[in-house]
Amino acid sequence: MKSFRKELFFNTTKRMEFINITSHVEKALEESGIQEGLCLVNAMHITASVFINDDEHGLLSDYAKWLEELAPHEPLSRYRHNLTGEDNGDAHHKRQIMGREVVVAVTGSRLDFGTWEQIFYGEFDGRRRKRVLVKIIGE
Repeated sequence: MKSFRKELFFNTTKRMEFINITSHVEKALEESGIQEGLCLVNAMHITASVFINDDEHGLLSDYAKWLEELAPHEPLSRYRHNLTGEDNGDAHHKRQIMGREVVVAVTGSRLDFGTWEQIFYGEFDGRRRKRVLVKIIGE
């Protein structure tokens, strides 16, 4: 069995942002040479997420609105975490809702997706450089 590891880096410009990273993960899979196995993709920041869904603008807009309703950024005093001098208590909650990672089967050297599935990086405390881990195992 082979193992391949690659880090992806993204610079986000907004506090909350969704980036389709499917092509980056597909490139990592190609570099790995692995034809059959599993591909793990996870956010390496506690205020970010990796998830799978449809790349449809309305849906991503709905996610942003829904997450802000569930865990609004302000007032900052809403979160005890922010008493430490941070202002990202909401981002921790949003990450918990959207999840840390995804695992996708690799079949025939391709990500084995369902219809419309794409991999997204979700940022909830952005405006700086962030990292995503891609770990692929198989043969």
